[in-house]
Amino acid sequence: MAHAFTLAGTPLHALPSGALWLPDHAGLCVSDLHLGKSERIARRTGGLLPPYEVQATLDKLEADIAARDPETVICLGDSFDDLSSADALEQDAVDRLATLQAGRRWVWIEGNHDPGPVALGGTHLNELTLAGLTFRHIALPHAAPGEVSGHYHPKHRISGGWRPAFLFDRMRLILPAYGTYTGGLRSSDRAFAGLFHSPAVAVMTGPRALAVPFSPPVSG
Repeated sequence: MAHAFTLAGTPLHALPSGALWLPDHAGLCVSDLHLGKSERIARRTGGLLPPYEVQATLDKLEADIAARDPETVICLGDSFDDLSSADALEQDAVDRLATLQAGRRWVWIEGNHDPGPVALGGTHLNELTLAGLTFRHIALPHAAPGEVSGHYHPKHRISGGWRPAFLFDRMRLILPAYGTYTGGLRSSDRAFAGLFHSPAVAVMTGPRALAVPFSPPVSG
């Protein structure tokens, strides 16, 4: 149900959940969990969202980890909706994260929402190089081949509506947002102009990973 492809010579699997699997290195990468978004919105605006997004996101992450048993987990930035949200996690969520981290390398990549270390185990890095790939939160326009990033929450559409999607070409890969309540940015948005060049592929998440060609937007 995954879509297999290579980037900079490294085999990768785009999973239907929105996670990325590195089969030769037992690595699992997820981006933009935004844990604590409902708490942050309530704190800052008084608005109320159903308070189940942390549980739903961790349920999905637990399922991917149980299915793959990764040696390394990379959380590719904006894992928390802000640093106060990390501090405000309920004890059940803290305990679940500790269980998921046990016995494996766990890396928190710095995001624009969570720029500082969190007291939740694991290692906090600005970026990570693994398997010939560079993992960072926000894509750099002139990055070397093999960049893996998140941040934009991309989504793509064919018949049936918009779905969160991986976007990649021969140079880079941008992951979809993994978390609940995260929304998305259309693959046609000008924000992607200059980041991708044809031929490019969108891999839509859902019951199965569905890969389709997409035409990157152009500048101007």
